[in-house]
Amino acid sequence: MTLAAGVEGSNPALNITIFGLFVVVTLFVVFRASRNTKTASDYYAAGRAFTGPQNGVAIAGDYLSAASFLGIAGAIAVYGYDGFLYSIGFLVAWLVALLLVAELLRNTGKFTMGDVLAFRMKQRPVRAAAATSTMAVSFFYLLAQMAGAGGLVALLLGIESKAGQAVIIVIVGIIMIAYVLIGGMKGTTWVQIIKAALLIVGALAMTLWVLGMYGFNLSALLQGAVDKAGKAGEALLGPGNQYGKTGTTKLDFLSLGIALVLGTAGLPHVLMRFYTVPTAKEARRSVVWAIGLIGVFYLFTLVLGYGAGALVGADKIKAAPGGVNSAAPLLALELGGPILLGLIAAIAFATILAVVAGLTITASASFAHDVYANVIKKGKATPASEVKVARITALVIGAVAILGGILANGQNIAFLVALAFAVAASANLPTILYSLFWKRFNTQGALWSIYGGLAVCIILIVFSPAVSGKPVDAKTGKSASMIQGVDFHWFPLDNPGIVSIPIAFFLGWLGTVLSKEHNQKKYAEMEVRSLTGAGAEKAVSH
Repeated sequence: MTLAAGVEGSNPALNITIFGLFVVVTLFVVFRASRNTKTASDYYAAGRAFTGPQNGVAIAGDYLSAASFLGIAGAIAVYGYDGFLYSIGFLVAWLVALLLVAELLRNTGKFTMGDVLAFRMKQRPVRAAAATSTMAVSFFYLLAQMAGAGGLVALLLGIESKAGQAVIIVIVGIIMIAYVLIGGMKGTTWVQIIKAALLIVGALAMTLWVLGMYGFNLSALLQGAVDKAGKAGEALLGPGNQYGKTGTTKLDFLSLGIALVLGTAGLPHVLMRFYTVPTAKEARRSVVWAIGLIGVFYLFTLVLGYGAGALVGADKIKAAPGGVNSAAPLLALELGGPILLGLIAAIAFATILAVVAGLTITASASFAHDVYANVIKKGKATPASEVKVARITALVIGAVAILGGILANGQNIAFLVALAFAVAASANLPTILYSLFWKRFNTQGALWSIYGGLAVCIILIVFSPAVSGKPVDAKTGKSASMIQGVDFHWFPLDNPGIVSIPIAFFLGWLGTVLSKEHNQKKYAEMEVRSLTGAGAEKAVSH
């Protein structure tokens, strides 16, 4: 079998065997977990049976997506310092989640973000808005994961045709739907715990291996990356290699940073994890565990990225079928040959499957719990019918994710995830913070900030250089934009966070002050509940 350029020595049969083994083991775990999934609480929140440390590992598994492993390592290998800024942004974001959101959200809600936002508002319009923004964030995040799956398989199996990669994306989508339909939140959580352990152990092994080759001297490793890059080498160690060139400005970098730092606290699939623990104290513990594991992993990405730059080289990485996302697998091949490549590829695949399963269950739960049970059925749906609708929705979301993944195949996934963060920070974060902390906040303010933030953010993304209009690269003959050969962009920045997030906060304030509605009694109840957890299990508005 002829293999794609740059991955001679890869063993497709071995790669498929290792990945198949992971799927069999995790499906067995999911089947075991599904035997206890009887109620809506079991399906959505895993029966609130996980401890803080267990949930912390699962959060790390949910959060350390293909963007963290493939996208960031590739960005550091190719751009150096500027690539590492993704790691810093993704990590610092957890402080916002820990200090402002985790505990209060766990106390106030029941299954979804809509529970919190609708607590003291008019139920139906606010729940519909919360479900809409959840679907939008999940869709952008799913795009990134599915694009990662296509690129990874292209690299491992030498499938260079887009049609072949599309088939692989379909297979990944089907496995992911199986996890969600069979295991619910409990099965998905165990998949994420297994995947987080594999990912951190795999990254640690490669980090020690790379450092060992340079006498455990980080300076020697950085020098190796500089030497391999030739004339462009020195630029890898300073800022501006990516965000300082023509077409990308320092303002673009600032916009990206704001979106990364504020986005995590608005990501629905991360927020939903706080409901799988029994108490707010455990929610806080789980975030502390997550921060520790995620922080350590991002330190590994620094070594893996520069290691790939030093041992593989940026040109070889960019020429590989998966593009920038190929850095970590190519480094594994360089270090340990086909066996290590097979293991690392299986871990990367596991990463994609676990994160996609988490996103799908969140989006389907939001539709079933917020739209079906509370908007369509006006709170009178039975738990069994709600779970049935959630499962049907999971099928639909899976199909949409597969189609989107085929479209986005080949994009840098760290960048695609940054767009999801911008949507989360624009549509969700202002409404969550106002709901928890502003006494006067009301239904009109919530609707204006969710729909306004979402609309502004998506319009700016569609008309940005990220989607169309970037210049064609002389070496690859391709543009870095999502749609090739057309140019309809008028917004100059790749990431709209710096514009859309302040607009969403402003719209939330404006909508509130222009409306006289204000439920003082409900706010007092919410404040007590969010701070003490009194009555948290029954957090539904009557």
